[in-house]
Amino acid sequence: MGETEYFVPLEISAEAYLRLYQGTARTVLARDTRGLKVSFPADALRPFVTREGVHGLFVIRVDASNKLLDIQRKTF
Repeated sequence: MGETEYFVPLEISAEAYLRLYQGTARTVLARDTRGLKVSFPADALRPFVTREGVHGLFVIRVDASNKLLDIQRKTF
């Protein structure tokens, strides 16, 4: 088996992401557009953090072992 892509809408406030960044929580648990649960390290979102937090639709790619390969913000 190869890679799997998940399309995950995220709406994380700046305050909530700060808790992730400070280590209170190290993992983000979200649902993709099909309702599947997706878990990944909070650190992977650092490039996407703004003053408002993390917002948008993200493409999360994992390998056959469910190891995170890539996260990209989907642009329209």
